[in-house]
Amino acid sequence: MSQTLQDRELAAVIGLEVHVQLETETKIFCNCSTTATENEEPNTRTCPVCLGLPGALPVLNEAAVESAVKIGKALSADIPEETTFHRKNYFYPDLPKGFQLTQYDAPICADGELELRVEGERRSIGIRRAHLEEDPGSLQHEGGNIDTADYTLVNYNRAGTPLMEIVTRPDFRSPAETRAFLAKLEEVLEYLGVFDATRDGSLRVDANISIVAAADVSEGGEISEAVLENANRTEVKNISSHRAAEDALAYEVTRQRNAVQRGRAVEQETRHWDESRGVTVSMRSKEAEKDYRYFREADLPPLQVADWKERIPIPELPDARRERFQAEYDRSEEAASKLTSRKAVADLYEEVAEEFDPGLAATWVADNLLGELNYRDMTVADITARLDEFEELVRLVAEDEVTTKNAEEVILRQMLDDGESPHEVIEAEGLGKASGGEVEQAVTEAIEENPEAVEDYHAGEGGALNFLVGQVMAKTGGSADPGTVNQLLREELAS
Repeated sequence: MSQTLQDRELAAVIGLEVHVQLETETKIFCNCSTTATENEEPNTRTCPVCLGLPGALPVLNEAAVESAVKIGKALSADIPEETTFHRKNYFYPDLPKGFQLTQYDAPICADGELELRVEGERRSIGIRRAHLEEDPGSLQHEGGNIDTADYTLVNYNRAGTPLMEIVTRPDFRSPAETRAFLAKLEEVLEYLGVFDATRDGSLRVDANISIVAAADVSEGGEISEAVLENANRTEVKNISSHRAAEDALAYEVTRQRNAVQRGRAVEQETRHWDESRGVTVSMRSKEAEKDYRYFREADLPPLQVADWKERIPIPELPDARRERFQAEYDRSEEAASKLTSRKAVADLYEEVAEEFDPGLAATWVADNLLGELNYRDMTVADITARLDEFEELVRLVAEDEVTTKNAEEVILRQMLDDGESPHEVIEAEGLGKASGGEVEQAVTEAIEENPEAVEDYHAGEGGALNFLVGQVMAKTGGSADPGTVNQLLREELAS
């Protein structure tokens, strides 16, 4: 391949295998908890089933199947009449049984798609299959990384956590597209309530990359199966974030392009992404399907899921909610996207918009609150118990009891930093809205005390009015409305 491609324009072909931990209380085949406790000891959330001890029999977790069906519906995938489990045989130290229970030729979801927007263009990424399986344990490399560690410890607490492996078609043409896809997928999973992004290792990615002649890619981005068969494929494993996926693939695409352009063959192998060094490292030659020696799991009967698709509902998904916000609340596409980026944010916006003007609600949720939370590395989930206080702050602004400036720059910030309610901040800082008489008195005093600024104003210098507004705001402790002050100054100076 390297000789034929050496002097031609090249294109990257990328497909992803995304491993998503499902948010269930117990593991997929036993009653061990999936929730890690603080400072838990290794290998304590285990039992004979998830350790694969002789005589232990698996029992399928119904909640994991329901989550899988929800994902299938969200991806517009086909859900079959019947699905089965197989044993995938390979030796790896974090696989206690020496095989993994997974789905092989009868996955619970197949032939789906996920639409996303990349650089202003809509792209549809094909989903080849999505299947249930159990998570292996986790490895802790002591004294280095995977290829330099002095030794490696194994923790089986994670072993048996339910996973959904989502396998895309090779529809990506750039690392940036993969990052956009992962962000969109995580958004959908969060709306479905089947995924917790804060859980360690909750989303892990393996990526398959090939380099082909650009002429073999159609204008629509399609590539024939024959071209894909002839292209050596490298798999990059152990990618744990959206950014890491983009970085790892950018490195690997460059590495393969350079190899091809120099007339060297690209080895078909599995590589490890070393995030600390920003490079991929060869791990082993890539296994073929036959190397896993799949065979049916005799201890789990076929699962009938034909009626589950109709029986299990899914909520309104991000794209549909985004479009509704534009139509129902007259929000721009950009504002609607920000308001629906997380389900908790969209829920909060709708709650506030029911009580107040949708525009005011959007400003306070999408701009003020999210901006302050992002600055503090927090999310709406971190203040769930205090959302009524936030709504009270919006009410104070809407009813003109505090100035917008004080609400944004003082009250909200102290609420988040000190845990105080809006009324506690207002009382402590003296931020109640100044009365009409107080403002008028401050306007009169500012004009009398600053005759030079008054002369400059009458001479047409625009900055003079801003100076006088500042004097009035200082006299009222920032509790006057700037617009009202501006209007009163103009009226007084015109008389």
